[in-house]
Amino acid sequence: MSDEAITAASSDPSTGHDKDFLEATVKAIVDHPEDVILERTVDDLGILIKLRVNETDMSKIVGKEGRTAKALRTLLRLVGSKFDQRVNLKILEPDGSEFRTTQTESTIAKKADLPVKTTVNKPKKEEASTKEGEEAAGAFENVI
Repeated sequence: MSDEAITAASSDPSTGHDKDFLEATVKAIVDHPEDVILERTVDDLGILIKLRVNETDMSKIVGKEGRTAKALRTLLRLVGSKFDQRVNLKILEPDGSEFRTTQTESTIAKKADLPVKTTVNKPKKEEASTKEGEEAAGAFENVI
């Protein structure tokens, strides 16, 4: 590709090698390639690509323990480094989905109308350790 083509592609924030690569890769993975939507923005921090897929394909994009998403981010960074660009990927949740990558115990409890567990910080038993220290010091004084 010529330098003019690279410059033209980098001046238009909606196009780029990174977006083309990600689009082809994601469409090959998912069951509903027609629902893949990519939005590419360029700012001072680099390039941000927002990915939205069909609700049923979220588990394929995220992968087990986030491994697929991590691999996609790594590959995007490699593609970006080829053109001296920093590329980041943000995977957007489908509207109205119940899919969550991380949930706190209180969020789950609220949805299920369960009481939320709370932990109370108990004071440390400084009295016992101080008392033991005094006994040891008293025993030492009796020896001298």
